[in-house]
Amino acid sequence: MKIRFWPALAVLIVVAVTVRLGFWQRDRAHQKEALQARIERFEHASPIPLNARTALADVEFHRVVARGRFVPDSTVYLDNRLHNDQPGFYVVTPLKLEAGGYVLVNRGWLPRNAQQRSVIAPYRTPSGVVTIEGVARADASRAFELGQGGSTPHQSIRQNLDVASYAAETGLPLEPFVLQQTNDTADGLVRDWPAPNTGVERNYGYMVQWWGMALAALVFGLYAARRAARGGNDAQA
Repeated sequence: MKIRFWPALAVLIVVAVTVRLGFWQRDRAHQKEALQARIERFEHASPIPLNARTALADVEFHRVVARGRFVPDSTVYLDNRLHNDQPGFYVVTPLKLEAGGYVLVNRGWLPRNAQQRSVIAPYRTPSGVVTIEGVARADASRAFELGQGGSTPHQSIRQNLDVASYAAETGLPLEPFVLQQTNDTADGLVRDWPAPNTGVERNYGYMVQWWGMALAALVFGLYAARRAARGGNDAQA
C-alpha cells in the first residue's frame, strides 16, 4: 500500500499535538488534585497567628487568626455574589492589626435590595478589638466583568477587588491576601462559604476529548490511506 507523504504527515502532526494536549490536561488534573489535598490538610491544621508581614505563598488556604479593629469607612461591597440563588454583596473591610499593618477581611454575605441595588441592608460592625478567624485567600472571590467593569477605584460597590490596587488606592499597608472570615462576630452576615473547587473533573474531561480526537484522526488517516490504495489498485486494473 502506497502512502502519500504530505497527508500522512498532516495526520501524524494532528495525532501528536492532540495526544500531547491530552497529557497536558492530565498533568493539570494531577496538580489540582495535589492542591485539593493540600487545602483539605490545612482545614484541619492549627490556625496561624497573623503577627507580621506575611507572603501569600506562606499562608494561602491556611487557617489564620488575627486581632485588631475594623476600619468601616474603607468597606467595599462586592456585587453579584449569590447565596442560595439570591443576589447580594460580599462585605470586605480592612482590619487594623494590633501587631501593625492591615489585612482585608471578607466578612460575609449580605442580601441586595431588590428595588434599589445601591441600598445596603443594615448589618453590624464591632467597634472594639476583635479576634477574626478565617482562611487566607488570594482575593475575595472574582466575578466576571467587562474591562474594569464595576471595579472603578473610590467606589464602595464594585465587581471585584484587587488587594495591591486597593492598597495603593487607600494608602493602607495591606497584607497581600484576604482573610475569609469563618467565626461569628454577631454582625448579621452570612458566612456559608462555598467549598473550594479546583475543577479537576473538567481537566480530565478535556484529556479524554483530546485523546478521542487523536484516535479519530488516526482512524480517519488509516481509512483514507486504505481508500487511496484501493483507488490506485482499481485504476491499475
